[in-house]
Amino acid sequence: MQVAPGLYKRLTSGLGGFATAIAACLLLVGVIFLITPRSDKELLPTIDYRSQEWALAHNGPYQAWGPKGLPATWRATSARLHGLGEKGRPVAWHLGFVTPSGQYAALEESNEKAKDYVPRMTNSKAALGTKVVDGVTWDTYYRRDKKANSLARTLKDGVSIVVTGTASYDELAVLAASLKPLDKNDTAVVSPAPTQRS
Repeated sequence: MQVAPGLYKRLTSGLGGFATAIAACLLLVGVIFLITPRSDKELLPTIDYRSQEWALAHNGPYQAWGPKGLPATWRATSARLHGLGEKGRPVAWHLGFVTPSGQYAALEESNEKAKDYVPRMTNSKAALGTKVVDGVTWDTYYRRDKKANSLARTLKDGVSIVVTGTASYDELAVLAASLKPLDKNDTAVVSPAPTQRS
């Protein structure tokens, strides 16, 4: 199809040409947007935290605890180990999961003073009550503005363990129940969990 020279000039130059080019680009972007498959779910990478678990079990200044036997539907998405090898500094381990219900749950453990560590990890200064998980009593916390639930306990050796996140207390209890002392061979130590809190 041949276009008259006057019409061609109007469509390809000046404000008319600019508007035509913009409209063509927007149309192309719209078509690409419509035909590209999308997911409404945010995709978080699954990570392998075993090297951090091994390092903490072998080189940490306290008896490390880690999840053993969590169902495969619990997907680890974040892990951070701080303070290891830094003399005089508390060691802290964070391990985050997406739960089977699609919520977030994290293990936070440290030999930092419990009076500082637990309120910071739970985002709350005072416990609301207690929950017994596999015979072990945990303090319960809730922060309304962040919709965060937490279970926390401090062991006899001063190590604090917090499980926290948007997951329900029942899902947090699954994570809490899976926590076992780690031995130097990166396997669970077969011994009863301490029930005493300081």
